[in-house]
Amino acid sequence: MRVALVHDYLNQYGGAERVLETLLEIFPDAHIYTLLYSPERTSANFQKRVYKTSILDFPLARRHHRLFIPLMPFAAASLRVEDQYDLIISDSAGYAKGVPQQHRTFHLSYCYTPLRYAWEIDNYFANPVFKTLFRPAFHYLKRWDFRAAQKPDVLLAVSGFIAGKISRFYGRTAQVVYPPVEYDRFYFDASLQPSTTGPAYYLAAGRLLHYKKFALLVESFLELGMNLWIVGMGPEMPALQEMAAGADHIRFFRFVTDRELHALYSGAKAFLFPQVEDFGLVAAEAQACGTPVIAFAQGGATEIVEEGRTGTFFQEQSTRSLVAAVRRFEQMNFDRGEISRVSRRFTAEKFREGILQAIPPELRARLSI
Repeated sequence: MRVALVHDYLNQYGGAERVLETLLEIFPDAHIYTLLYSPERTSANFQKRVYKTSILDFPLARRHHRLFIPLMPFAAASLRVEDQYDLIISDSAGYAKGVPQQHRTFHLSYCYTPLRYAWEIDNYFANPVFKTLFRPAFHYLKRWDFRAAQKPDVLLAVSGFIAGKISRFYGRTAQVVYPPVEYDRFYFDASLQPSTTGPAYYLAAGRLLHYKKFALLVESFLELGMNLWIVGMGPEMPALQEMAAGADHIRFFRFVTDRELHALYSGAKAFLFPQVEDFGLVAAEAQACGTPVIAFAQGGATEIVEEGRTGTFFQEQSTRSLVAAVRRFEQMNFDRGEISRVSRRFTAEKFREGILQAIPPELRARLSI
């Protein structure tokens, strides 16, 4: 059984790349096709597994791939999947689902989101001049993304929230298969829980992008005066650091290991999740460590957080609403062991089962797994 895994780009390491690692565990002999590949910026698990990259795979594009957004469909077209495979699985937030095939091989696509650049321009980009200049390109991307989404035989959605977008934007039905939390890395450890002896802090983590609303966190915690620790890298870093200049209670962590992230998750009073997200793997990881989540009440977070049991919501992406939620949270009590137990909905075993059940029986019977 020959399997090709098609991934948007491997020039960063985040939730999508963790999912790709799980797909490699399910299909250990699979080849990886990807538009861009940067070994130094990604997991060692992908080394010697990347089989083919696109015409955009050169240093400048690897470092600043967003500059090449209008060219991504052409790059995907250059990433033609060869005819040696029995099964193609793409995991995609944009381009991987649109790669051409030489023969009619069954194509299963795991969709993180319809292409944000195409469908959610105003939410994703902050600069009005940029949006105006490139709006024709974004309209082209919308047409391309719709056509690309018709290619896979089956679409799976990362959440019910994304299944709804797939229905509205693509006119297709998608079954929900939640992404896997790595419970061997992120788990409840009573010895790491917050105590009166250590610093009390709130935690946020992820790529520092405009739509993830890290600026809202900084503004709110400047008002609150409480400790805020932020883990991540991204284009918003300089602006966020400038906002927090002189505020010693706001700290940034650029690089952390999984072990360090586990300790940061576990020691936080709460994990902060202010964005509208496709699913929100970092929020699920925090809950696996027993940490309650304070989340904006839209998107994938509503499928992860249970009000009063595993966290609490705020209703507006505003400083007023978030500050009120944090102050309300300070008066609440949570059973961290129970939070970790509830989080077991997102196991790798359930993800594996969902992926395999979406493969036709005649192909599934040939898998030696």
